Amino acid sequence: MEKNLLALLMSYLIGSIPTALIVSRVLAGVDIRQIGDGNMGARNVTRSLGWGPGIVVAAFDFSKGGLAVLTARQVGYSLNWQLACGVSAVLGHDFPIFAGFRGGQGMATTLGTLFVFMPYQTFLGLITFAAAYYLWRSFDFSAATGLGLLAVFAWISKQPAILVAYTVILFISIPAKKILDWPRRRRLAQGHKQ
Repeated sequence: MEKNLLALLMSYLIGSIPTALIVSRVLAGVDIRQIGDGNMGARNVTRSLGWGPGIVVAAFDFSKGGLAVLTARQVGYSLNWQLACGVSAVLGHDFPIFAGFRGGQGMATTLGTLFVFMPYQTFLGLITFAAAYYLWRSFDFSAATGLGLLAVFAWISKQPAILVAYTVILFISIPAKKILDWPRRRRLAQGHKQ
């Protein structure tokens, strides 16, 4: 049990690496949590600093989720514990100990965990997201479409029920974190107006 708990802790710490904060400080000398909508994720970095920094953040945040799951797999953990390590990485990204527990919403890290379990389905979800964004230019709608269809692809391809449920739970956690962050985003927006 101690070994399993250590794996969860390590996954959380991997997820807690504040990529957006590091990139924003190194490239622009700013705290990403104080600009844009205050979200510490690739979307806010892209809007505030440009596509280049945004892509770097997205890639690293994606890798955090994948690394946590791959490490658990290499050590020989069961599917259930691999899933738990993925959740821990997402929680680390959303509530990072290295950044005052003020993190992002976890989309890239979630996709990183899912890519390890279902690479083809996740790729199709990403393609759907990109196509929807190209057509409608709505990030939230495109993300919901891509992740929602990813869960459908998982079900159609007869993935284990626990993996389909895992996909749905992580999908729901993204808007839930957005709602949780809403008061802070509102205060930040009001501060910008003053």
